[in-house]
Order: sequence, then C-alpha cells, then structure tokens
Amino acid sequence: MSFDYDKYIRPGKLPHIWCPGCGHGIVMKGLIRAIDACGLKKEETAIVSGIGCASRLPGYMDCCTLHTAHGRAAAFATGVKMARPEMNVILVGGDGDGTAIGGNHFIHACRRNINMTYIILNNKIYGMTGGQFSPATPTGAKASTTPYGNPDPAFDIAKLAIGAGATFVARGTAFHANQIDKLITEAIQHKGFSVVEILDDCPTTYGRRNKFKSVVEMMNHLKDIAVPVKAAEKMSPEQLQGKVLTGVLHKEEKPEYTEQYAQVIERAQAAK
Repeated sequence: MSFDYDKYIRPGKLPHIWCPGCGHGIVMKGLIRAIDACGLKKEETAIVSGIGCASRLPGYMDCCTLHTAHGRAAAFATGVKMARPEMNVILVGGDGDGTAIGGNHFIHACRRNINMTYIILNNKIYGMTGGQFSPATPTGAKASTTPYGNPDPAFDIAKLAIGAGATFVARGTAFHANQIDKLITEAIQHKGFSVVEILDDCPTTYGRRNKFKSVVEMMNHLKDIAVPVKAAEKMSPEQLQGKVLTGVLHKEEKPEYTEQYAQVIERAQAAK
C-alpha cells in the first residue's frame, strides 16, 4: 500500500515553489516517512528553518513550524528546546543558511549537544538568494559571485559537525531516496545533537552554470560519488579519491544539554 503523505502536508500549501528536478521534495518525503516511523505527534513536533529554498520546507508541513531569520534556525530552535524540552525539534536548511551566515550557531549547537536533529540539504550553492557560492561550493565551480570559478576550498559539513561535538552525524544523497528516512529516523531517535547532511541537486542555479546537461546527469553524479561507509573500509585511498562517504559516520553518547541545564536550575534553586 502506498504511503499517505497528505496527512503530514498543510492544506492549501501545494504546489511547492521548488524548481522541476530539485531534490528538496525527495528529502521532504523522507522526513515525513521518518516522522511517521518515529510515531511523533504533530502537535509535539517543531520544525524550524531559516531562509532559502530548503528553508521553505517547514511551510508545507502540518506540524508546529517556525520560519526564522537567515542563518538563525539553530538559535531559534535552541530557544524552543530550552523552553519546551519535551518537544521534538527538527531543523531544516541549506548549506549556505546552515554553515555560512548560520555557521556560528551551527557549531555551538553541536558543541552543546542539545537534543535536536539538523537536516542540511547541501546543494552546493545559495539557490534562492542569488546563486552565490557557499562554503560547500566545490573549488573551481561557478556561481553568480564566482563566475570564473570558486577559489575557496569547500567545507566537509559532516567532519565540521563531528569536530564541533555533534554526537550523531550521517550523510545521504537525494538519489538514494530510500536511505533518507532511515538516516533521519535514527537521528531523531538519538539523544543528543544529530546532523544529517543530504547531498542534493540544484538544476537551475548550480546545474546550468556548471554545464550539467540535465537533472538526470546531476542525480547520476550523486550516485557515482557516494560510497557507503562499510564499502569504503575495503577501498584504497586511490579508489576513494573524489568520493564521499554515506551512511552513519559518527555516533556516541554524551550528556544532553537540556538535562544538564535543568540540573543547574535545581542547584540554583537549592542555594536560595
């Protein structure tokens, strides 16, 4: 029997604004399946975003949603979680929103290990806000602000999250649609700050500038560069050149922030 996505879509919000061939809709369907698999109640689930194509996703979701300022999703989400620790808090945003203007908030959310899930849709560019290069734009790739090629090295978002202290980090692609809900499900169920990076495609703003002939070519590129972590263990460094690892990349248990903060409040009250 086919999955009923309609019960999680806010009435009257479709059709969406994403371009034909954009992978964001694939990720949204994966998120919906994960929410359903985890048995989360809509009234107890807050989906928070900033600005950008990916950040429009919560507007279509029939949950508690918060569409905030550019790059500030993690800050707003932290406020929600601190005020209502029992809420299931999920952040959604793009590579620019999350790791450029929102980079400081991102690393400190990782550092605190607050119990939230951040889904970063990495399409390697600022898609909605002008086609500028982002911290994830590959070296040499073209954008509106790098018409002769990007000179900067790109962030490895997953490694950044691990280095900053996130206790669950995973990566998937929009091509591997059946894996997305599984990774997000595991991230939601993990107690601590979870990051799920989804390598995505932007056919309009990135693909056209960088001479991809079609959405199919972009999707095949995602398929070709992705290597599951288990398969990577049997591959040489030469074989892994130009590839990216997918699956669960890091998982550990550490004290969760809202619980630690509650203990601080108890000590302060006891000291009065």
